[in-house]
Amino acid sequence: MANMIEIKHLNKYFGDLHVLKDVSLEVAAGEKLVIIGPSGSGKSTLIRCINYLERPTSGQVLIDGQEMTEKNHLAMVRTYSSMVFQQFNLYPNMTVLENLTLAPVKLQGKDKDEAAETAMANLKRVGLAHKADEYPQNLSGGQQQRVAIARALCTKQPIILFDEPTSALDPEMVQEVLNVMVELAQENITMLCVTHEMGFAREVADRVIFMDDGQILESGTPEHFFEHPDNERCRQFLSKIL
Repeated sequence: MANMIEIKHLNKYFGDLHVLKDVSLEVAAGEKLVIIGPSGSGKSTLIRCINYLERPTSGQVLIDGQEMTEKNHLAMVRTYSSMVFQQFNLYPNMTVLENLTLAPVKLQGKDKDEAAETAMANLKRVGLAHKADEYPQNLSGGQQQRVAIARALCTKQPIILFDEPTSALDPEMVQEVLNVMVELAQENITMLCVTHEMGFAREVADRVIFMDDGQILESGTPEHFFEHPDNERCRQFLSKIL
């Protein structure tokens, strides 16, 4: 299977802080990759470099064989990837439906009616079609995050990046968001998910990687990862959270 994402010798510095240290990674088209590790290990920075929310200090990011650069990154992101953040980043002055149609109409030049039809279909998928005319502040945190996932789907891009999508939620709302993500994982979308939800990783991931101190220390199937990890630092981490 062809690689959708290739990361080659990626380094990222914030001032003197070396956050990503010569990271290389390949992600196949349609693969579900879960990234775990302690806070400050570089997980979020890695996926933010994939869509150039953070500009790599050195190294390459290739999407579908094409290198992302300072010149082309906006066009590349509009073509290939959407992102779901910890904070929902919904526009408070717009209804749910308006939040979902904004990018397809403004950035991708889609027809308004077509964009609205797609938006309603995706709201239905996340169980929130009845909230289309509500404003974000009238929704629970879990509902807002499900709207954010529906918004990511509206651009119809082949990659979705999730940056700890449940970490800002009350515990009882976490499952409703994970259920939507589990369903999404059945589709031919390339998913990269930074998360602390180990049950989700076991259920959904094709591969789990463990990061610490800006490096990938372990990579394998969920079975290998949770049952027989090779790396000692990874074993320590799992012993504390499982």
